[in-house]
Amino acid sequence: MVFQDDCCSAFMDIQPVTPGHVLVVPNRHAADLARLKEEEGAQIFRVAHRLTAVLSGGVVRCEGVNFFLANGEAAGQEVFHVHLHVFPRYVGDGFRLVLPPTYSQKPKRTELDAVAEKIRGILGSQ
Repeated sequence: MVFQDDCCSAFMDIQPVTPGHVLVVPNRHAADLARLKEEEGAQIFRVAHRLTAVLSGGVVRCEGVNFFLANGEAAGQEVFHVHLHVFPRYVGDGFRLVLPPTYSQKPKRTELDAVAEKIRGILGSQ
């Protein structure tokens, strides 16, 4: 355990991607983001932000940091309790995200605008 408060806890990953890999989790069970309270999500990211500063300060080899949160099985979630990975990164660490072959095919602006309009409409009604 590296951090704990009333809302969340942060601890070392037992199978780290890189040295210093930390998980930040809500103390209250939430299987996915839909079940997580907004303030809990905000606190998880505040703690991850603080961890980034600590890791970047020389605790481990760290030239950058990635955050990763898989929400749902299709996104690669295997443990169904919300958890944010904090990966210290450095050049040559061997970790990377693989993009799909269609990534270089940019959608038309009208497609982006149509989806953006739907998102704005739903956010505006909340």
